[in-house]
Amino acid sequence: MSARRPNRVFFPLALILLLGACADNSDQQEPPPPPVVFDTFEATDITVSEEYAGRVRGSREIEVRSRVQGLLMERLYTEGRMVERGEALFVIDPDPYRIAVDQAEAERENAQARFRQAEREWRRISGLYERNAVSERERDEALSQFELAEAGLALANAGVASARLNLDWTRVAAPASGSTGLETVPEGSLISSGALLTTIIQIDPVHVRFALPERDAAMQRAVQRAMADDDGDHRRTASLRLPDGSDYEHPGVVDFTDASIDPRTGSVSARAVFPNPDGHIMPGQFVRLKMDVREIEDAFLLPESAIAQGREGAQVYLVDENDRIAVRPVDLGPVVEGRQVVTSGLEASDRVVVRGLVNLQDGMPVDARPVDGEQ
Repeated sequence: MSARRPNRVFFPLALILLLGACADNSDQQEPPPPPVVFDTFEATDITVSEEYAGRVRGSREIEVRSRVQGLLMERLYTEGRMVERGEALFVIDPDPYRIAVDQAEAERENAQARFRQAEREWRRISGLYERNAVSERERDEALSQFELAEAGLALANAGVASARLNLDWTRVAAPASGSTGLETVPEGSLISSGALLTTIIQIDPVHVRFALPERDAAMQRAVQRAMADDDGDHRRTASLRLPDGSDYEHPGVVDFTDASIDPRTGSVSARAVFPNPDGHIMPGQFVRLKMDVREIEDAFLLPESAIAQGREGAQVYLVDENDRIAVRPVDLGPVVEGRQVVTSGLEASDRVVVRGLVNLQDGMPVDARPVDGEQ
C-alpha cells in the first residue's frame, strides 16, 4: 500500500499545471476593439446669437408740472389709465387769471386810445410842417409821441397774450400720450409754478436697456454703424423673451450703444426699441433680449460630447476607412443652442466619433457603427 502513494500525488499536480497553462494562453488573447458611434456632418452657414438681460423702460417718461401757481381745484383723470396728448389732467383755480386777462385787455384799450390820438396828432403836425406852419421841433415831438404810443400798444398786446396764456395754463394738459402715474399733490393744495403734479410714461414703443459685454466689440461697432446709417442696412433686429418664458411677438431694433466702456462693469450700455401696441410689455419688467451677433460661413455643428482636449488643444476622433481612429485637431467657435461650432479642421466626408470616446488613441481599431444604425 505504501509503494503506490506517490502516484496519487502526481495526477492532481499534473492537472493543476495543465489548467494553469490554459489560463495563461487565454490571458494572452487580444481584447475586442471598443465600440464607438460615429456621425457625419455638413458644412453650413451659422448665425450666432447671444442673450442679454434687460429692463424695460418707457420710451418717454415725462414729468407733468404746473406752469402757473394757484389752488389745485380738480384732478380730471383716473390714475394709471392711458391718456391722449392734449387731454386735460388738472384744473388750477382760473379766477385770478381771468381777472388778469380783463385787466390786460383794459390796458390794451387804453393804449389803443393813446395810439389813435398820437396818430391823429402826427398826421396834423406833419401836414402843418409841410406848409411851414409849425417848426421842425414840434414835428419831431409829435413823431416821438406817435412812436411811443405805437410801442405802448404793442406792449399792451403782449400783456393780453401773456395773461391769456397763463389762463390757458390753469388747465394742465397731457404733453404726450401714455400711461399716467399717481398724483403727487392732492386737490385743494396751493401749488407753485413748476410743481410736479404727476408723470406720464409712453409705453408704445418701449425701450429695453441692456449691457453688451466688452468681448462683444463687433456687435458694438455694428450698432454704431447702424446709428450712422440712414438707409438701415446695418440695423440689428432683436427679439424678447418675457418673464413668463414666452416669446414676444413683435421684433425690435437695437438703435443705440454707448461710445465708451463702463470701467466698473466692463460693459457698454445699449438700447433696443420694441413696438408695444397692446401694452403687453410693462415698464420695469426684466426680460431676456436675443440678438444675432455674427455669421460664420462653412462651419460644422457638432455635439459638445464629440469634442476632446489633447496636448495641442481641441480635437476630434475620426474613423478611417479601415475602422481605425485618427486624431484630428480642430478650431472651435462658440456654442450655439447646445452644439459646438467647429470653424476648421473637418470635412463633410469625415466620420466623427460622437459616443465612446473614452481611452481612444490614434491608430486604435474600433467597432464603428453609424449613429443611424445604432441599436
